[in-house]
This record gives sequence, structure tokens and C-alpha cells, in this order.
Amino acid sequence: MRYLLDEHIDPVLRRALLRADPALEVWMIGDPGAPSRGTLDPDILIWCEMNGFCLVTNNRKSMPRHLADHLALGQHMPGIFVVNLALSMGHLTDELVLIAGVAADDEFRDLIVYLPLS
Repeated sequence: MRYLLDEHIDPVLRRALLRADPALEVWMIGDPGAPSRGTLDPDILIWCEMNGFCLVTNNRKSMPRHLADHLALGQHMPGIFVVNLALSMGHLTDELVLIAGVAADDEFRDLIVYLPLS
């Protein structure tokens, strides 16, 4: 599982994820090779599709529409995880590590999943 954290996700999450599971690949918007800060959401979805990253975002408002538009063009998305910012960093870390550890390769393809799962 490869995660791309959007620019509005606290960078502490990346450190927490990598401490919990050093085998995870976790990038952030603005990292070298990742979309730059300020990249439009539709372009982020294209980058994620091309590079096999699931997007972790807190964008509940427009991301469903962007995904629908992306899919309507015949494109696909490895998955989008929308976080609830009220979750503790520990709970969010646990959820994403669990997902990465048990999910089939294409289990979240073209889906938006709202966290927490439980």
C-alpha cells in the first residue's frame, strides 16, 4: 500500500505511520516526485492513478465530485481515504496501518472510504 497525504494532513501522520510500519511508502504533496503544493484535486487523482498511490485527505466536500468526474472519463483510482480530523493521531495511524496490512491490492479501487472504519 502506498499513501499520498494531501497538503492539509498533518506531517506528523507520516512519521507516525512510518514508525508503526517502516515498510509503508508514505509521501506528501510537495515531496520531490509528488504533486506540488497547490496542485488541483483532479490532477492529484491522475498522479495517484499513474503512480499507484491511495490518497489520504480530509476533503469531504469536493473529493466525491472529483472522483466521480475522474471515473466518468474512464480513469481509475487506487483509493481515497477521507479522514475525520477529530480522530486522534494514534487511532488514524492504527486504521491506516491495518488497512495496508490486510487489504488486497485493488480492494479500494475507485472507492472513497471514510475513516474511522469502526
